[in-house]
Amino acid sequence: MTTDERLGERPAERPADSPVDRPSSPSRELAREVLVHGPISRAELAVRLGLSAASLTRLSRPLLDAGWLVETDDHVGGAVGRPVRPLDVRVGSAWHVGVKLTGERAFGVATDLRAAVLAEATVDLPGHDPSQVVDAVVEVVGRLAAVVGTAPPDALGVTVGGFVARSRVAVRAPFLGWRDVDLGGLLAAATGLPVVVENDVVALVEAEHWFGLGRGLDRFAVVTTGAGVGYGLVVHGRQVRTADTGLGLGAHVPLDPAGPTCPEGHVGCSTALLSTGSVVARVGEALGRVVSYDEVLALAAADEPAARSVVDEAGRALGRLAGLVADLAMVEAVVLGGEGIGLVDVARAAFDDALASGRDPAATPVRVLVGESTFDVWARGAAAVAIQSRVGVVGPGHDGPGVTRPR
Repeated sequence: MTTDERLGERPAERPADSPVDRPSSPSRELAREVLVHGPISRAELAVRLGLSAASLTRLSRPLLDAGWLVETDDHVGGAVGRPVRPLDVRVGSAWHVGVKLTGERAFGVATDLRAAVLAEATVDLPGHDPSQVVDAVVEVVGRLAAVVGTAPPDALGVTVGGFVARSRVAVRAPFLGWRDVDLGGLLAAATGLPVVVENDVVALVEAEHWFGLGRGLDRFAVVTTGAGVGYGLVVHGRQVRTADTGLGLGAHVPLDPAGPTCPEGHVGCSTALLSTGSVVARVGEALGRVVSYDEVLALAAADEPAARSVVDEAGRALGRLAGLVADLAMVEAVVLGGEGIGLVDVARAAFDDALASGRDPAATPVRVLVGESTFDVWARGAAAVAIQSRVGVVGPGHDGPGVTRPR
């Protein structure tokens, strides 16, 4: 069954030969700049792209005619008598799907062109066989399409916890028990959509960089807490990627030699102290009953002794980790995210003390930005890399996401 059949045979809203779809075209670079930095004046845009006013007019005209770009009504300063109408994207001109896969569920969101969430859908995984997971993702796409009720999505982004190659192959996905699964190829064949597969932390960093708390920052780091502990770094406006990206190198940073032990045998590492599973297990053991992570935070906020002790210890560990990142990477800000980051609100004093204690008193105070603790931030990250794949990620040295297209 084709995507159009699954989504009610709705026609594509814009032609495949849109200037945005032409690989490496100057129009695509222009579209990216407006998407990331808009609303933006033509003068500033020309400087960013190194274009003359005439060339900018020529390149922007097809995007304006296609309805992808718009002139905003907000006039910004220009010469007297010559008001300036900034360019911006028409955020509703296309929508994208982002799906985050865990070992139990497929969490999906539909977003506009700036990754604002339009709808959400969740489907339980009946098993970990790739065909079962693909069927679950297809169901998520269908549910979102029924809510959004427009043309088919422009692209599908899917993220997993693990190592991903060529933006399509899940080389190692421990939560799914996978090795070398061509998830991008399977999903492109099943949906008929362009597909991008990415590591979940990498995708979340891109979402914060283009559309979130890191928008406009030149150097920042992201630290996530949840089922695991993640780390990402943006330098000179680009995420740092190496051959080891996606291996979870921030998950076992030693933080407390007297701390608990993680499942891999590391004493006092970031996973042992910060992962939601570890926090829940330690509090549950102390109380002699099963507890949820939200309950742990509520108990700690109410000063229940066992919960307060564990959560404060986690807050101190996160403060140490954020301080290490700030000291060694010399960033402008540290963005904290992930579904477990709610602990910062409860253990803020412990976090702040640990962050300050590891920092030279003469150093610039660390700017800490705390994101939302809801799980859909991960699916929004998946949508962000899908958006990136459609407008192109250009510039030397940027290993941006690729795209798997249906055959």
